[in-house]
Amino acid sequence: MRALVTGANGHLGFNLVQALLARGDEVRAGVRSVADVGKSEALRALPGVEVVGADLGQPAQLRAAMDGIDTLFHVAAVFATTDPSRDAEVLRTAIEGTEASLRAARDAKVRRVVMTSSMVTLPFTAPGAPPATEADWNDDLRVPYFRAKVESERLAWQLARDLKLDLVTVLPGGLIGPGFRRNTPTIDIVQAALMGEFRFGVPVGNVPFIDVRDVVDAHLRLADRSIGGRFIAGPDVAPSYRQLVETLRRIDPRVPRPLMTLPRQAAPMLPLYDALSHHLFGTPRIATPEVVRSAVSGKVWNGSSARAKAELGWMPRVPFEQSLAETLAVLRPPR
Repeated sequence: MRALVTGANGHLGFNLVQALLARGDEVRAGVRSVADVGKSEALRALPGVEVVGADLGQPAQLRAAMDGIDTLFHVAAVFATTDPSRDAEVLRTAIEGTEASLRAARDAKVRRVVMTSSMVTLPFTAPGAPPATEADWNDDLRVPYFRAKVESERLAWQLARDLKLDLVTVLPGGLIGPGFRRNTPTIDIVQAALMGEFRFGVPVGNVPFIDVRDVVDAHLRLADRSIGGRFIAGPDVAPSYRQLVETLRRIDPRVPRPLMTLPRQAAPMLPLYDALSHHLFGTPRIATPEVVRSAVSGKVWNGSSARAKAELGWMPRVPFEQSLAETLAVLRPPR
């Protein structure tokens, strides 16, 4: 396989590049700017990789990056949920970047496109309700990142039909595990819990944490098969916030134990609670009113990976506690 990975310096992109190289594939690692040594030095240290500019805002550069490529892994995205100043960038990068990438792939005669979407494109469900499947779409788009992922994936499917591209999409949960060099909003949740965000109370709700290596595995299986459509790659059961803290405490007893589980009626106060924790303890911001209304609203993350298991032989293999421990090893490196 001759592959281009966009967003190769991100959490998923970097792990995917490593896995492709380990298989003996020819890998081109696309980054926004090759001149930014700080963001590409880890990639350059990998033997055999070719680091190239693949800025989603520069169609000609994207087209050049795809010369001689047979498989495009379109991973790049701006993942930000608590900084309103970046909302326009999140949407623009997702929508315009997806169109530019797929048009470049068509022009370069790329054989297959594996695009990273997200479980945020799926609707939340009531507790105990049947899980969402690939046939379902999230219509609660008040969080700009959720809107960006839904609209960019829908656009990708329309473009694939119009441009006659061989497209498949992966819908992963929230990525944890090793191989990241800067926090994502998902990693921020772990770090906030680690630093005591939930010491006074833990909210009702859950997060579909999944190890990055399991998501890489889903991407590779889809690249190697002639199969189309959407594939959810998430946990069998999404851990609750309390389970997150309890698991962290088993790994590191210094993690503060919550005094209580907050009632659902307290959900509207969570952004204020989050801001206070950020001010007092320096924890990352993880909650906005839009995020709380969408994700802590009485419904839960609940997506079925049955299709990936049945048709790809895929399943989550890295235990949650192991994945968290390896996440903590990056957040709290040994002295």
